Amino acid sequence: MGVVSGLGTGTAEFARSLRAGRSGIGPLEEFGRAGFAHWNVGEVGRFEAADWFRTEDPREYGRAAQFAVAATRLAVQEAGLDEEELRHRRVLVSVGTTDGGTREVDQLAELRHRTGEVRPDPDIARRTPAERLSDAVVNELRLEDVESVTVPTACAAGNYAVGQGLDALRDGEADVALCGGTDALSRKTFAGFYRLGAMSPDVCRPFDADRKGMIVAEGAGMLVLEPLGAALARGARILAEVLGYGLSCDAHHPTAPDRDGVVRAVRAAHRDAGVSGAEVDYVSAHGTGTKANDIVETAALREVFGADLPPVSALKSMLGHTLGAASALGTIACVLAITEGFLPPTINHRTRDPECDVDCVPNVAVAARPQVTQNNGMAFGGNNAVLVLGRYDGPGAAGAGEGS
Repeated sequence: MGVVSGLGTGTAEFARSLRAGRSGIGPLEEFGRAGFAHWNVGEVGRFEAADWFRTEDPREYGRAAQFAVAATRLAVQEAGLDEEELRHRRVLVSVGTTDGGTREVDQLAELRHRTGEVRPDPDIARRTPAERLSDAVVNELRLEDVESVTVPTACAAGNYAVGQGLDALRDGEADVALCGGTDALSRKTFAGFYRLGAMSPDVCRPFDADRKGMIVAEGAGMLVLEPLGAALARGARILAEVLGYGLSCDAHHPTAPDRDGVVRAVRAAHRDAGVSGAEVDYVSAHGTGTKANDIVETAALREVFGADLPPVSALKSMLGHTLGAASALGTIACVLAITEGFLPPTINHRTRDPECDVDCVPNVAVAARPQVTQNNGMAFGGNNAVLVLGRYDGPGAAGAGEGS
């Protein structure tokens, strides 16, 4: 697994931050604050693309694509894969996103505003298409026998990408899947959520009676998936098993979630994984901290799990909403819960909303040994994707507490 986030770069630092309940939220620095009454965000902070590119010129790619390359390099390194060998294997690269190159769209808009030039700068324009996110990974790793896909299903896109990777391996269409999600902060996106009234003026408080909204953020999470036999043959350190996933697209409303659509995705994931609700030990919620999301998500989980609902925490209280990277980072957190032996907390919690009747692991991480974890992703337009992961106890397994 590979992580670039406001809670750190690399899974070890990410795990330490989750366990400590650290906040990655702070004042906006990446672009101007003019026109906004509040401006807390979850920024990656110092990031030097040149540290991660070996073959391509990082200036040919936008910030989100650069994050994807960095997270993929970290994942490939953690997986112990030789890049030269990987180059000649059948690889699926699937990268989820909400915004693609919208950071570069900002630059084009600013240039036009400043100069009045109608013709866009071609160097910036080349960095804007969403497909550049997956192309950056393919080109940087010099992959040859590859399918390259960018999945634009917004805030559920990371789970969509991992599900696509699982399908490719199950169907024998790929030997290895490099999958996850990425997005970079942009003025366009910040302003959009701000004008929707969805942004909190201070912090994100999922499931809290005093919650005021989300905090927009950036980052990337990438995972290496491969069939068990191949992992065993090369002596890989196996972190967890992807048991299954479920999708639904209810198209109920452009922005408002629908309980029944979420229920369908959760139940589909359980069927695909071959588990019952009673076997799930932890749920990483979509948990945006908005009034609508948290109530609808709670109702959907109660519909499926009934009285057996396990602890349900929200990483966005610490990370902010990393958009296309959100469910990919949630998947990584679910794996870390298994390998590191703890449940990440929901920080900033003060008073539980009676309509959000969940154990949100308030404020402090809890020691645990989950066998099965579930990661929820919910997006605009009713795009829902739910992933189920399980502990792997066979040869090469990463045991709880060993680090990652």
